[in-house]
Amino acid sequence: MPESLSLSVDKLDWNFIQQMLDEHGYAKLPNLLNKTECQEIISTYEEEGHFRTTIDMARYRFGIGEYKYYHAPLPSLLQQLREGLYPELAKTANRWLEQLGHNASYPATLEQFLYQCHQEGQNRPTPLILKYEAGGYNCLHQDLYGKEFFPFQVVFALNQREEDFTGGEFLLVEQRPRAQSRGHVITLNQGEGLIFPTNHRPVIGTRGYYRTTLRHGVSTVTTGTRYSLGIIFHDAK
Repeated sequence: MPESLSLSVDKLDWNFIQQMLDEHGYAKLPNLLNKTECQEIISTYEEEGHFRTTIDMARYRFGIGEYKYYHAPLPSLLQQLREGLYPELAKTANRWLEQLGHNASYPATLEQFLYQCHQEGQNRPTPLILKYEAGGYNCLHQDLYGKEFFPFQVVFALNQREEDFTGGEFLLVEQRPRAQSRGHVITLNQGEGLIFPTNHRPVIGTRGYYRTTLRHGVSTVTTGTRYSLGIIFHDAK
């Protein structure tokens, strides 16, 4: 990992981040990527050699826009983000398992976790770059690609809202048992990240912890072009 990026990940207030994840289900990250690094990632978009698959959202009724999955080996910045963010998130993932009455099962390193994915036939890398033009949006969904999945993923804003685009807010909707859904609208500045649940999270109730399901999406981009980077930790079938 570039030294500055490595230091930024190491210096994150992980106690506070874990507290936010426990209390709210998501946590914002400060500018881990500088403007140059964001532009470096955006520049990969037109270089087809980086990607294994391109998805036209409208074709599958996912929304309006396009995203591309990187193939292995990942670009250095992506690989290092994936490896660097995983260990602390694994601690929270195991705590959440225990709160829901299960044994901790997520290993300490990404390499060990990916080995578990590969044992289940999940060998295709899942980090992706997303592009939305004006009128584009992403329907509420979950990124589950097989039996093995990691309970967190991270999205980074690659360009600047209100300058490069307007609209396009990140949406996170939580379905509570026997209750109406709760929605969050989250904005990110260039280089900032957001950690959020891939599938569900534990919530404390009067009888202990219970599970709520979450889905995420993107509201309609009204002007400009919006780019974002998705870091998903499990591989796909």
